[in-house]
Amino acid sequence: MTGFLAFLGLAAVVIVTPGPDTAVTIRNTLLGSRPGGVMTALGVASGQVIWALATSAGIVAILVASKPLFLALTYAGAAYLVFLGIQALRDAFGSSGVKAHIAQPINPSSRLRPLAAFRQGLVSDLGNPKMAIFFASLLPQFVPAGEASFFSFLLLGLIFSGMTFGWLTLYAVLVATAGDFLRRSAVRRWIEGLMGGLLVAFGIRIALEGR
Repeated sequence: MTGFLAFLGLAAVVIVTPGPDTAVTIRNTLLGSRPGGVMTALGVASGQVIWALATSAGIVAILVASKPLFLALTYAGAAYLVFLGIQALRDAFGSSGVKAHIAQPINPSSRLRPLAAFRQGLVSDLGNPKMAIFFASLLPQFVPAGEASFFSFLLLGLIFSGMTFGWLTLYAVLVATAGDFLRRSAVRRWIEGLMGGLLVAFGIRIALEGR
């Protein structure tokens, strides 16, 4: 029980620390309201479930041990975050973005679709090589040596994924609740610019750390 509580504590610290998944969730909530944020959170959590399955099956250990594969994943994930960041910066400060923000409400037809939000959350998480290292190094510490099995690893991974989904969903609800204020022209451009800058910075940092 003590080991499990320690796992919950460490997982909570890791989950509440802002990162690329948090930035994507906030941005997608602004673009797609609460459904967009919740679906992004679900995509992130689904990515973590995949990491948990891969860790339990020993695939992550192979991935981390193979430098070419790991570098390919690192650079692909970093490029995707930079792409999302540039897209956000363009929407915030580009001429077309400024014109689009003049009107207070977002046209429903231009909202981020839930499926697209889910895909961005999923790819954001799967493209983060730190998740591979994190799952490969964290989960074994909390599974007794004599009890290590596919299902014991998977259970911890599912718990971590569920906690992540709950935390990011809370972000989505809070941002959506303040939606009218946050979608004001100047405020939304500022937040989009901030999220875009963070996503680009996260992408560059991941790429540099993977060298």
